[in-house]
Amino acid sequence: MSDGVWAAPGRVNLIGEHTDYNDGFVMPFALPHTTVATLSRRDDGVLRLHSADVGGGAVELRVDDLEPGRGPGGWTDYPAGVVWALRDAGHAVGGADIHYESTVPTGAGLSSSAALEVVTALALNDLYELGLERRRMARLCRRAENVYVGAPTGIMDQTASACCTAGHALHLDTRDLSQRQIPLDLAALGLELLVVDTRVKHAHSEGEYGNRRAGCESAAAALGVPALRDVPYTGLEAALARLEDPEVRPLVRHIVTENHRVERVIALLESGDVRAIGPVLTEGHASLRDDFRVSCPELDLVVDTALASGALGARMTGGGFGGSAIVLTETSMAATVRTSLLKSFAAQGRTEPRIFTAIPSAGATRVS
Repeated sequence: MSDGVWAAPGRVNLIGEHTDYNDGFVMPFALPHTTVATLSRRDDGVLRLHSADVGGGAVELRVDDLEPGRGPGGWTDYPAGVVWALRDAGHAVGGADIHYESTVPTGAGLSSSAALEVVTALALNDLYELGLERRRMARLCRRAENVYVGAPTGIMDQTASACCTAGHALHLDTRDLSQRQIPLDLAALGLELLVVDTRVKHAHSEGEYGNRRAGCESAAAALGVPALRDVPYTGLEAALARLEDPEVRPLVRHIVTENHRVERVIALLESGDVRAIGPVLTEGHASLRDDFRVSCPELDLVVDTALASGALGARMTGGGFGGSAIVLTETSMAATVRTSLLKSFAAQGRTEPRIFTAIPSAGATRVS
């Protein structure tokens, strides 16, 4: 008999990419795709992890032995890292049997790792009556990914999985973690937001992501600010002129203009001019492609094809180097856009992308 079942969603980011580790603004919403965890408490100090989606059988670890750099690697480092982070923060977490099943696409830039972390944290919080609030859980999950797994991600993914509400996008200030739920009912306006999973895999713990983060941090230090979030949009050109390293100037330009794009999208959504966010999304893709240099041919193909077939806007979403793009389109044009995308990928001999409509959904919850 299990002690309960919990679920945590993946997310898609509407706007605000690579700003989270620069203390900036992001705007994700949760997807209906979730990672489900079935837990049974153990009193022998053993953490037994099993996934219906990964071969190789169950992995058993002793909670007292969990330390960064000592895990077996692979997917189990994410939940094991959460247990380590909870215990390292002084919470009395013991053993558990945990079985996972997930519908969140892996390697698609839709935060499958955050869903795995957050569902583990929520379940253990309930199972061991830790009394943690959602924002605290998100911070501990990020610490697990940064320190235990060794992936230098920001706070957005874990917060989105833990804190989003249905029918809304989450405006998150990643410095103070203040949140605003922004209504996002696209269907009522005759709009769809398509997610196009290119099926090109990426891994955040590999070097390129870390290089971008290090470049942002060095630029902030050179400019004498705590983070690039502190460079005002109106002072961007002056800031760029002060930087001697030509490699970091485009990184700074992306972060500053991307924070401004988040503010523009919020203003448009709150004014009811939802269709006008399309060109802002497209601007964001150009910045990610040209300044931050984290796109790839497949992501560019999605954006170019979608726009040529009548979409209102499109951009890559997630960390980049593969993964997914989002496409804002009139519902009446969605089938045409889908068909064009499939034809374009086939014409170039690329793997057929997975395409689905993104529906703003609820954050992590106890199922039973």
